[in-house]
Amino acid sequence: MAAQNMPAAEIDITEGLVRRLLDEQHPDLADLQIRPLANGWDNVIFRLGDELTVRVPRRQMAARLVEHEQQWLGVLAPRLSIPIPVPTRVGVPSDQFPWHWSVCPWLEGQMAADTPLSDPVAEALRLGGFLSGLHTPAPDDAPHNPFRGQPIAEVTPRFESNLDKLDSSVDARPVAARWSELAGVPEWENAPVWLHGDLHTANVLVHDGSLSAVIDFGDITSGDPAVDLAIAWMLFDSRQREVFRTAAGDIDQATWSRGQAWALHFAIVYLVNSADNQRFERMGAALLEAVLSG
Repeated sequence: MAAQNMPAAEIDITEGLVRRLLDEQHPDLADLQIRPLANGWDNVIFRLGDELTVRVPRRQMAARLVEHEQQWLGVLAPRLSIPIPVPTRVGVPSDQFPWHWSVCPWLEGQMAADTPLSDPVAEALRLGGFLSGLHTPAPDDAPHNPFRGQPIAEVTPRFESNLDKLDSSVDARPVAARWSELAGVPEWENAPVWLHGDLHTANVLVHDGSLSAVIDFGDITSGDPAVDLAIAWMLFDSRQREVFRTAAGDIDQATWSRGQAWALHFAIVYLVNSADNQRFERMGAALLEAVLSG
């Protein structure tokens, strides 16, 4: 099976729809210029004037994720050392649109997937510190996410299924062997901690060579912090990863291994879903090479 396209939109999110939603619920913003920014798997993002963005879910599965961001990002932001997109206005379901949506601050920067860091060692230290601030014990009512933060053994069937979908485009034998090595470690036994859940280089912004924001908390949940550590193999080389690892809380070897397993899982996920997304294809190929080489 070849790589597949990203999920289809269930509602066509247009500039006209955003204008109507603003006019209905936040009329003081309705006259600002609206410009399309991104059309992702879950949300469509528009720039609103010079200082804001509008984030609108494009399918029902993502609608609840917007509510999670609205509920929790304001709670988490004060403890984090890199800016995050805390909603400044909340959009609610109406006759115009059936789901929640958000107005957020404009955060300057380009995706780290496309933009080099001026000082990767310094940024490894900063991003590790960001995760140290985030990975604190989560309350019982933290959002549940069946695809992030669970024991790594529960990820194995999804990993194997995705690897099978790539057919001959990837040599499956060394990839499967690497998975068995990385995932065959003790599981997380401590209290669940807050997780970003989808921390990859398209969800980290860079401005003037430095990390300027961490965005897209739709997968926010709690559990094993290893899932967020996968970013280390996406953004840093082996020396820089050690700086990141120490700054993130001096991560024990089992957790570090599970983080690398998550990185391998994400590499295959990106490749499987890259048929209409060259950035994801590039991210997946680079990540796969990084994990297999160490």
